[in-house]
Formats: sequence, C-alpha cells, structure tokens
Amino acid sequence: MSASSAFSDEKGGSSGEPEYGHDPASGGIFSTDYKRHDDLKEMLDSNKDSLKLEAMKRIVAMIARGKNASDLFPAVVKNVACKNIEVKKLVYVYLVRYAEEQQELALLSISTFQRGLKDPNQLIRASALRVLSSIRVTIIVPIMMLAIKEAASDMSPYVRKTAAHAIPKLHSLDPDQKDQLIEVIEKLLADKTTLVAGSVVMAFEEVCPDRIDLIHKNYRKLCNLLIDVEEWGQVVIINMLTRYARTQFLNPNINESLLEEGDEKAFYASDEEEDEEKKVEASALAKRKPYVMDPDHRLLLRNTKPLLQSRNAAVVMAVAQLYFHLAPKAEVGVIAKALVRLMRSHSEVQYVVLQNVATMTIKRRGMFEPYLKSFYIRSTDPTQIKILKLEVLTNLANETNISTLLREFQTYIKSMDKDFVAASIQAIGRCATNIGEVRDTCLNGLVQLLSNRDELVVAESVVVIKKLLQMQPEQHSDIIKHMAKLIDNIQVPMARASILWLIGEYCEHVPKIAPDVLRKMAKSFTNEEDIVKLQIINLAAKLYLTNSKQTKLLTQYVLNLAKYDQNYDIRDRARFIRQLIVPTDKSGALNKYAKKLFLALKPAPVLESPFKDRDHFQLGSLSHLLNAKASGYQELPAWPESAPDPSVRNVEIPDWSKCTSRKDRKEKKVEKPFYSDSDGESGPTESADSESDSGSRSESVSGSDESAFGSESEESGEETESDEEEEEEEKMKKKRVEKTKAKKPVVESAESEQSSGAEDQKRGRKTGKDRKSASESESESESSESEEESEDESEEESESDADIRKKKAPAKQPPKQSKKVNKKETQEMSLLDLDDFEPTPASAPVTPVNFLSSSLVSDLEGLSLTDTILAPSTIAQSASMKMCELLHRIRGEGLAVEYCFSRQPFSPDPNMVAVQIQFTNNTSSETKTIHIEEPKLQSGMRIREFSEIELMSAGESVTVVMGIDFCDSTQAANFQLCTHTRKFFVSIQPPVGELMTPVFLTENDFKKEQGKLMGMNEISEKLTLGEKCVNEHVIVERVTATANLSRVPCGSDKECSSPPTPPPSSPVHRFAGKTVSSGCLVLVTVAMKEGRGAQLTVNCEKMVIGTMLVKDILQALTQ
Repeated sequence: MSASSAFSDEKGGSSGEPEYGHDPASGGIFSTDYKRHDDLKEMLDSNKDSLKLEAMKRIVAMIARGKNASDLFPAVVKNVACKNIEVKKLVYVYLVRYAEEQQELALLSISTFQRGLKDPNQLIRASALRVLSSIRVTIIVPIMMLAIKEAASDMSPYVRKTAAHAIPKLHSLDPDQKDQLIEVIEKLLADKTTLVAGSVVMAFEEVCPDRIDLIHKNYRKLCNLLIDVEEWGQVVIINMLTRYARTQFLNPNINESLLEEGDEKAFYASDEEEDEEKKVEASALAKRKPYVMDPDHRLLLRNTKPLLQSRNAAVVMAVAQLYFHLAPKAEVGVIAKALVRLMRSHSEVQYVVLQNVATMTIKRRGMFEPYLKSFYIRSTDPTQIKILKLEVLTNLANETNISTLLREFQTYIKSMDKDFVAASIQAIGRCATNIGEVRDTCLNGLVQLLSNRDELVVAESVVVIKKLLQMQPEQHSDIIKHMAKLIDNIQVPMARASILWLIGEYCEHVPKIAPDVLRKMAKSFTNEEDIVKLQIINLAAKLYLTNSKQTKLLTQYVLNLAKYDQNYDIRDRARFIRQLIVPTDKSGALNKYAKKLFLALKPAPVLESPFKDRDHFQLGSLSHLLNAKASGYQELPAWPESAPDPSVRNVEIPDWSKCTSRKDRKEKKVEKPFYSDSDGESGPTESADSESDSGSRSESVSGSDESAFGSESEESGEETESDEEEEEEEKMKKKRVEKTKAKKPVVESAESEQSSGAEDQKRGRKTGKDRKSASESESESESSESEEESEDESEEESESDADIRKKKAPAKQPPKQSKKVNKKETQEMSLLDLDDFEPTPASAPVTPVNFLSSSLVSDLEGLSLTDTILAPSTIAQSASMKMCELLHRIRGEGLAVEYCFSRQPFSPDPNMVAVQIQFTNNTSSETKTIHIEEPKLQSGMRIREFSEIELMSAGESVTVVMGIDFCDSTQAANFQLCTHTRKFFVSIQPPVGELMTPVFLTENDFKKEQGKLMGMNEISEKLTLGEKCVNEHVIVERVTATANLSRVPCGSDKECSSPPTPPPSSPVHRFAGKTVSSGCLVLVTVAMKEGRGAQLTVNCEKMVIGTMLVKDILQALTQ
C-alpha cells in the first residue's frame, strides 16, 4: 500500500514518467524516481551510519550528473548533526548546492552550522562556513560576518581560504558591510600561506579593487609566493599585480614610445608637420631623464617568467599579458614561444590566444616573426581560427616574407570555406596597401581572380581592387574597363556597387564606357538592391556634370525612377541630387559648387587591422575578446608621469640579534626558513634559467652616489653591455686565481722543507681542515652560550673587549681587525701574499710540530684551540678567494672598494657569511668616517656592519670584515657606503657556493644522509669533463673553488693515497657542506665514467640551491 500511495503522490506532483536505463544513483536497472527517492529517504532515516553514507554518496552522484535532488532536502538536512565525519562532509556538499533554493529549511539548521564552525575537523569547519555563506538571507548577515572574522583567524589555512571565498558572497548580499570586510581582507592579505593568497586576492578584486594601499606591504610577498600558488590563484594575482604595477612604476619604454608615436604620425603627416613634430620630440627626449627600473618592477618580471612554462593555458596567457603591458621592449620576446606552444591546445584556447597574438603583432611584430610557420592554416582548423591566423599572418607581413605569404594566400583561395576565401582576398589587399613593392603583383593576381568561376571570389576581388585602384587610378584604366565588362555577370550587390563607384569616380579615364554602363543600369534600376541603386544615382550625377550631352536624359530618367522608390533613403538622395546638379530658378548658390562636391579628390582608404586599437583593453580579458567593455572590467591604469614613493613597499624586519634568550632565537629561526625559502626561491629560479638578469640587477646595484645617480644609470640601463662586461671580468679574475693556485705549491713546499714527506703534510692538512671546522663549530656553540648570559653586553662590544680577544688569540680572526698597510708594503707584496704570510709570526713557536708524524699532526690540529696550527688552512682557503669590485675608484672619487667571501666563520653570528672588504684611498687627501647606512634587504636577510673606519690617509689600504645573513638565497644585499662627504649605493650578491660552510662527514655518514635526500631533493646531470680536468686534484680543486665544501675522505687508504698508486677504474669524489643560514645539508658527488665522462649529483633539501649549484659546478668542470 505504501508503495502505491507513494506512486500516486509522485504522479500527482510531477509527470511521473519512468526513466529507462541504468542509473548509478538508483538501486535497480529499471527504476523510477518515486522508488529511488523512497529508498534514499529510508536509508537517511536509519540508525546505521553505513546506510546513511551510501545514501549520501548516491545523492551526490545524482547532483554530479545534473539530476534534481532538491526534494530530498528535509531528509538530508536532518543528518547535518550526524557524528560520522564522512556523512557530515557529504551532507555539507549537498547543502552548499541547495541551501540557496531551500532557504527557509536551511535556516532551521543554522544553529547546527554554527556548531560546525567550532568542529575540530578543518573540513567540517570550512564546509559549515561555505553552507552559511550560501544562505542568501539578509537576517543572518551578522552571523555570517562573525563567522568570517573567526575563520580568518583560524589555524587551518584551508578554513582561512574558505573565509576568503565567503567575503564576496557576503558583499554581494549586503554591500554596507564593505568596511568590515576590507579589514578582514587586509588581515588575510598578510597571510603567508600559498593556499590563501589566490583566494584573498580574488576577494580583494571583487570587494575593493581600488584600495591599492592594501597591496603595498604585501607586494613582495605576493611576488615571491606566486610560483607556489595554485593555478587559478596565479591568474588572479598576476592580473591584479599588472594593474598595481601600472600605477606604481614608470613606463620602461617611455623613450621608445615617443619615437614610435613620431613614426606613426610621420606616416600620414605632411613633410612640414613632420619636421615640427621631430623638433618637439627631440626636445622632449632631451628633457627626459634616463630610465632606471625599480627593483620591485624587476622582481615581478623575474618571478613571473618561470610561469610561462605552466601547463595551464590561463596562467601562460596571464604572464604574457603582464609582460606585454609591463616589460621593457627588449624583454617582451620571451612570451612568444610560450604563446606559440598554446597553439597546440584545443580550438577554444587557440581562439583566445590568437585574439591576443593578433593584438600583440600590431605593436610588437618582431617577436612573432621567427614563428611565422606556426600560424600557417591547417585544413582541419575551424573557420574562426583560420580567419584569426590569417589576421596574424597579415600583421607579420614584411618585405622579406611577403613572397612566401602570397604563395600561402594563393592556396587558401582554393578552399571550400567561402568566408575564409573572402578573408584571404582581403588579406592580399591589406598586404598590397602596406607593402608598396608588391602592390602591382597583388593587383594582377586579384584581376586574374575576376575570371574565377566562383562568384563570391570575384565579388570580394572587385571590392579589394576598388580600394587598391584608388591609390594609382591613372596607371590602371585597363583594369577599370575590364571591371566594367563584368557588371553583367556579377550579381553580388557589394561588388556591383564597387564597380559603379569606380566608373563614376574615374569616368574621365573611361569616357566611352561610362555612359553605356549607366544605360544598362537604368534598365535594371528597379530590380537592383538599395546599395546598388544609390551608386547608380551617384554615377548618373557625376556623368551629368562631366558629359551632359550624352547622359542628360538618362540622368533625368534615373532620378525620376528614384523619386518613387520604396526606400526613403533613395528618394531623399534623388531629390537632393536633382536640386544640386540641375540648375533652376529656385536652386541656390550650391549649384555652382556641384562639380567640386561630387568630383573632389578622395583619399585612398587605409586598410587597417580590426585589432589595431584593442590594446587599450587588458589582454586576456573578456572585454578584449569582445572588443567592448564587459561588466566588472577594471580599466588598465595609465603609467604615472613620476614614480610614486617606493618605500611604501618596505616591510619592517624584526632584528633577531636582539633576542635576549636562546629559546627566543630558536623560535625565530624555526619561523624564518620556510618563508625566507619561498622569498629566495623565486629569485634563483630566474637566475637558474637565464643569466640576462644580472645586467638588470646591476641597475639597482650601481655604486653611484645620490648626485651622480642619474648619469650613471645610463650605463646600468643597457643590460646586454653590462652582462658582457661582467662575464669578461669574471674570466679575468678566474685566470688570476688559477695563476695564484699554480704558484701556491712552491710557497708551501718552501715552508715545509724541514718536513720528511710533502704529501703526508698535505694529507694532514686536509683532514686537519675538516676537523678544524668541527672544533670551530664547538667553540662557536660555547661562545654563543656565553653570549646568551649577557646578550646586551656582547651586542655593544667596546673596542677594549675586541683588543682583549686579539691578545688571547692573535691569529684566530685576522680579518676582524682593520689591517692598515702602507704604500711601500703594498708595492712589495700582493694581497694574497699578505693573507698567506700574516699568520706566520704566531706559528713560529710551534715549528716542532713539523717533525711529528702526519697522523699525530692531524690529531693535534683537530684538538688545538689556538690558531697556530690553522695557518695552513687559511693559506689553502685564501687561494680560492676571488676579489670582486664593490666600488670603482672613478665612481668612488678616489675610494676603491673590493670584497671577497673569506670562507672563514663569522664569530659574532655563525649564521652569517663573512665578507672581507678592502678599502684603498687613491686620493691625495684623507678619507674619514667610513661606515654603512640604510641597508635595503629582502625579507629575512640581516647584516652585521663593520666598525667605523675613522681615518684613512692618502694611499692607505684598510681591510675589514662584515657579516651578512643572505637567508639561503642569492638575492643581493643593498646598502650605502658613506664617507664624511659622500654616499655610494652598493650591492653584494653572493654566488650560491658561498652560502655554504664545510662539514666533516665519513663516507658512511655521507651515504646515510644522501639516502634521506632522494627524490625531489636530488638533482643529477651527466657531463663531459673539460680538457684541463686531467686528474683527481684538478677536479677537487675546481669543485671546492666553486662551492665552500669539504671533501669526504674515501673508505680505504689506497683510494685516497698519493698519485704513485694507480687510481680505481671509476673513482667517486664526495663533498659535504651545509647552508650557513639554515644549516641544511648539501652533498655533492662526482662519479667518474669511461673516457672524460662523469655524473654530477647534488642532494639538498633546498631544491633551488641544489639547481643553481649543479649549474655552477657543471660550468667549472666542463671548462
């Protein structure tokens, strides 16, 4: 009975037609709606969670297939308080779908949703908020606002993301809540997780896109997080940052755009106007300052470039439009290859991409010319794709490729697709107007098409020929005669109208044919289309004015026919022309000027691309696609005339050195690596795949003072030149280092003449160096503990404290004290010699060590706390030190500054890289108070300044040491070097190899650690060793010169012994180190193969550092 009653109820409620076939959401093969829903209701009312779960799975499956499951709402909503998490999740999925439709029922369960917001499971909390924001009732706005505010502070990033999604829903429901919602957006914008970033930017775009001040502090973070955000979040962020950048940075192509405007005007203007405009442009260019790119502008371009390799077409398109709107002209070309790759996607993607490419090719033709063949049309392409490709090909046409393109167009005319054929003929016409050299060729080709069997081809050819003939009518009277003969055969109205216009306009070139054509047209006037009738009237008027004897009666006949035509346009035209050309008593003064009005010279039409002015819409937007402003479209702002203040994007970085307790410092360190990683990650990615940015970085790095900043930026602006100069300097410095390395063994052997075996001594030093690093780290940990007891005292070190330390360990920190060297001394010995020989006075008392065995030497070196035995290691390291120019003596007005990475531990803070800086006063006067000011550092980076140099006399050199925590990234540390008179902007950028410190590991320890760093943490490359890498010694030397790593001793003594014993067939060299800032292990393996082959493997938790290190070591070993 229950089944039959249910059946009758169902039939009364709806059509009740049985649904045949298998429905996965139902129980049986042949089942009707009433039965399925009854089963589901029973299952939802049961006490067993398994049945409820099965019912909910079926219901969600129904929704996924587009079936209506709204009548189950009461049965489902009862289970919202179910304790089973799996059931609860599916109930929330259902409610999100139907809460808006069944608002009254959903409101009954609102207390349950509020309880769900406090659930320990993050998915339930997020789902409850999602359902709550889907109930579109204004009564619960305060509850929704409270829920969003709580969720914005939730521990789970997934819940915070859901809160960001709920913000636009609440704003659309009640716009009065905007101010409170902006506060929540501001809070969520400061979130450092990639999961939230995309969603909160979307909420920002929906609610308050004009509040750019909210983005300032988060700009750099968004740029650095971009690479790790999900794909749709990347699209939203990139579009927002494009608009932001247009308001905050200067136009990088400002000087070029002035020249381009001049070229365009000159094309249409007269010679006099052209000369005047050139003068104006020259004065404007002279006044304009040379352009220097803002480092934040460069950061955006650098961090978005890797996304051109994204698998998501929308992301690639977003980056492409960003580069088109923001990048310097020289750098825009990188997007061409990525966009051409998208041409292999579905036709829908192709359509959007080609629309944007067509717009780009008008202003940036050069970047797509190498990919011309990619735009050739396939027979399988849909018509709209064909026409867009044709548009691109026409835009790319120039003198060099026009012959190839015309051959292509000839083939296209044979196509069966009529619209495409018409577009091809128009393309030929545009090529002819744009490229004068091929105008005659194109015209002859189009005339040949007039004999084509296809009427549409002939008609389109006539229209295009008419436009071409307007440029040189005198030379082509034969063509006009030929076209007049076609008037009987062509039936397409536009083509007939074009022929009549041509004959009327150039009737003096065909005086015999024109009256006859009018006679024929007068016969068929009543049967013609309106557009043709209008041209017949015009032809009659022109012939009446030029040849009234033959055509007077014909003209009157045509005007009489037109007077009674059904179309009022034609009637009006006939009356107007009759009054104008036929003189009567009533006709006014205009009659005298009839000839001037009708037979005036008309300018030739300019055949332009329909995409010419579309770039004022943001590329990739719906408005650009439709060529009309869509609702919700944000205009792309114009570039500012002067750069806004860049300091608004600076974020205050907490000074970790001021933490009073060890626990505090540890907490800071735990927080730092994750985000500093992401900050540094996007920088190196760019430098890993192209070196071109080094030039652009030098813009912000130039060592100029404030007054000379403008003039020097011209040099730094030319990226390619600065790249070449840097490469040359690096090569020269490498050669110097190699020369010093070649000389070094002589010095060492001279020192160790007293020893019994030179090879044993060397091996002792090697192991001693490894043990030294371990002993140093112990001593550093001890000193750090003692620092914690009196942190304030240790931070404000007085000079007397420093002197006491020097007395205790005279050679421990030679770089700490500022070395003053007189001119005579610098003439006698080089900088390397100074470093080599400085520790020798301290090592003099300990000469007896040389008479001991090598094993005992290494043991003593490992245990010794004085620096006497460490002299050999300092000599070994100083050879690999490469001096880099920080400030040229010309820029520094006599003050020359060089720096190198000394590879010594920086004792005040072991997490900092020690940078040794040498000042040389080349002037004839004294230089006073040399110090550092205004460090501009990336997030997480720190700097420990050297103590102020009070006085440097003329010709004097001083060496100091400063510490920089690069936060495991190769981003530059920018600061000002100040003297008593001037300030100089300088920058130190570390090679990736200098961000490490050696670690001593046994072979077993190395393999164990390597096993933990497999998969994504391992990067392996095959290489062919360079000609100079002939033996083991050279390979080890090159790896350790590239990166500050220590060699891992081999398993057996035989493998590591001196050259007389034969090496194994395929030796393996292992090196170990750790990053200075975060202490992540870096393991390098060079496995030799047959011939000169080798396998390089780097294992590192930080993938970016691993990638860059592989690149540098590869370069060192293959040279």
